[in-house]
Amino acid sequence: PAALKALAELDGVTHIYPDPESRKLREKIAEYVNVPIEYVFVGHGSDEIIDLLMRLFLSPGDPVLTSQPTFGMYRFDADVSAANLVDVPRRSDYTLDLPAIEEAVYQTRAKLFFLANPNNPTGTPVTEAEIDFLLSLPIIVVSDEAYCEFTGDAGAATRVPDTPNLITLRTFSKWAGLAGLRVGYGIMPLWIMEHMWKIKQPYNVSVSAQAAALASLEDLPRLLDNVARIITERERLYLALESIDYLKPYPTAANFVLCRVVGGQLDALTLKTHLAKRGILVRYYNKPGLENCLRITVGKPDQTDRLVDVLREIGESL
Repeated sequence: PAALKALAELDGVTHIYPDPESRKLREKIAEYVNVPIEYVFVGHGSDEIIDLLMRLFLSPGDPVLTSQPTFGMYRFDADVSAANLVDVPRRSDYTLDLPAIEEAVYQTRAKLFFLANPNNPTGTPVTEAEIDFLLSLPIIVVSDEAYCEFTGDAGAATRVPDTPNLITLRTFSKWAGLAGLRVGYGIMPLWIMEHMWKIKQPYNVSVSAQAAALASLEDLPRLLDNVARIITERERLYLALESIDYLKPYPTAANFVLCRVVGGQLDALTLKTHLAKRGILVRYYNKPGLENCLRITVGKPDQTDRLVDVLREIGESL
């Protein structure tokens, strides 16, 4: 509601270019994550910052590391930069294979490692000990914390001022519900910030995006209460999905649950189609590491009830 009110009151402002430094917004973000403002960089969604970091550090053919399966924009932006995406596969439970990552760092001499924490689409969190290990390697770790608010953890942003090879990315798309306005931010060392300012588009974050994000940061109690309710509903959804014989849900720290369709009587694409016919839309995956999987976003309690009822009806028909 606060963001909608701020957008409704933009009359007489939108004909003026936005502040290219997003100073008011960066000031509020700095307060929110508890770092000095000079470490805060705001982007047209965190996607823009991922793209800019690759443009800044990579030349055509350069390696960049990720651990698949993970967020698809890392591969997309690597391709745009003509970089060589080096995949270090996750373990079967979607945790990181740290020895394999270490080997890849030294073999490839890659400059960047993009790490979604918690991971998308699996919801797998990264432990502080794992972060410490990665930061001990000769590589810049980009910790993409798009779902940080749903973890119950403050994330790694406050470590950035004292850690020259750590970048954290965050977004207003999930916890604040501003996905359509495209506003994200990065917390990064000053030696990197110096060059990011040189290459960003002057007016990359719109007047409306800045206004809505500011209003969200001024309405934290309401939004963080929403987050708490989503976390509670996530636990209820996970337990309900565990009760469905043909589904294997994976532990998650995000606002969704990844499930593998098991048992052989049904495949994920068929299940997705059945659910769509009943007005329930879920994300279907069928790529390496995500074979026969669906990702289900946490909704309201009545939506959870509806989903589970339909899943049980489908199970009874098998």
